[in-house]
Amino acid sequence: MKSPFYNISEKEKKKILQLLQVHIYMYNKGQSILSTMKNNNIIGIISKGYAEIININYNGEKTTIEELYEDSVFGTVISSIDTKEYEIIAKEQTEVIIIDYDRLFDKTNLEKRYYNEFILNMYSIINDKLQEKNERIRILTKKTIRNKLLEYFKIQYSKNHSKHIYLPYNFSDLADYLAVDRSAMSRELKYMKEEGFIEVKGKRITILY
Repeated sequence: MKSPFYNISEKEKKKILQLLQVHIYMYNKGQSILSTMKNNNIIGIISKGYAEIININYNGEKTTIEELYEDSVFGTVISSIDTKEYEIIAKEQTEVIIIDYDRLFDKTNLEKRYYNEFILNMYSIINDKLQEKNERIRILTKKTIRNKLLEYFKIQYSKNHSKHIYLPYNFSDLADYLAVDRSAMSRELKYMKEEGFIEVKGKRITILY
């Protein structure tokens, strides 16, 4: 995914952060990021480190909803963090830039070329994240594990126009993404392979149907 500071120099980046009057926080491994944010109407950018957005259900079970790497963007408008069921946890020492969402569209800042470049980058990132969110909703509305897998394959095929799908994560993470049991998903993949629907080699899945 594109960086918010794509095509922007370090000097211009510093000016943007000054214009936005950002707050920069450092979190240790295992520390909650979300709990320190007083204002809900925020945009966060991971400037260093790695964190995860986690869903905690009524049984206390935790599911990783989204992984946040350097330059990843999150916020109440674009991420699933607007209820008590969600948490953001630093998985290593992580630095986060916090921006007041309302400050993004200050008209006086829009006169500057580099600031406009930043806004265009942010718009592109937010648009992509909303699309990903809609894709996951499409998957989760399917009632069976097979139909969830087929919808996931369909989305990946439409993006890459290739019958070869390369999983960006392991099968445990895929099961979390689909919100299904890992063992049950593995059985379904085995059945689909035996029935000639797919071929599986490591993280590469080839659609045969």
